[in-house]
Amino acid sequence: MEKANYPCDLHCHTNRSDGNDSPETVVRYAAELGMKVLALTDHDVRPAKDGQVDGHTVDLVEYAASLGLLLLPGIEVSCETNIDDVHIVGLMCDWQDPRFQQLEEFTVKSKVEGYKKLVHILDDSGYHMTWDDILNSRGMQLPEDQIQKKYIFEWMAQKGYVNSWKEGKLLVRSNDRFNVRREKPGAREVIDRIHAAGGIAILAHPYLINERMSWNGRETDRETFINSLFEAGLDGIEACYTYGKTSYSGPLSQSEIEKEVISRFGRPGRIISGGSDYHGDGKKGVENPRSIGECGISMGAFEGIKTWLEAKRSD
Repeated sequence: MEKANYPCDLHCHTNRSDGNDSPETVVRYAAELGMKVLALTDHDVRPAKDGQVDGHTVDLVEYAASLGLLLLPGIEVSCETNIDDVHIVGLMCDWQDPRFQQLEEFTVKSKVEGYKKLVHILDDSGYHMTWDDILNSRGMQLPEDQIQKKYIFEWMAQKGYVNSWKEGKLLVRSNDRFNVRREKPGAREVIDRIHAAGGIAILAHPYLINERMSWNGRETDRETFINSLFEAGLDGIEACYTYGKTSYSGPLSQSEIEKEVISRFGRPGRIISGGSDYHGDGKKGVENPRSIGECGISMGAFEGIKTWLEAKRSD
């Protein structure tokens, strides 16, 4: 049986957002790979407490523990209406905090409004599709509150308009006509919400953010923007990440990015995180898909995060 590259993967997705495996399937697969720590960080939704195993309802954290795996329920929140790919991962939160329910309700409304508009524009531009096509693109009728933007890109690939969902994402992102901006919360607001719920806030895949951007009415660069998030209380940043299997189109290799992130943003008191961003894309025919534990952190680094959080909570 293959083994994971890293024992701790702090960034994975399930079919509760745009992944293809159920939470319990991802947990079982991670355990089979020899993982020790796994974070499930679905987009903009609170983590599930329960799953189904052999027809029985199980507590997911307890189920993972029975397999020798520490499961961290988490969330990945899409932030910043006018800047692409600013995502904050929240871990170790009180998921009963009402701020997360408010966030879910806000996000569902903005996704449905924005993605319906994008589907209409793409259809008018020759990429023929309907809203019902996207809702049914995964083989069953999905409720609107479960829609994800990636489903549109996957549909484009299924119909042969592009070669892969990644190509679809880049096509939409690079065309001003297609680049519909749905309303998103500010990153600073999300950091505050996570902290109020007792959790830690980590910036995911920082180099998917454009190197130059317009922010607060002026032109700025990625490094300045990220440093502003640390000034606002951001706890950590993802360094080890599967850039070569995503929409990253810059000149640096995955290892070069990791070194640069640590060099530019690593400081005492800051968390250096890592994760695969696993989605189970192999089920959708994606060649060379991301695998659990392909990127991540060591057990020593994870123990350091736990110690850091305990000290922070005791202050």
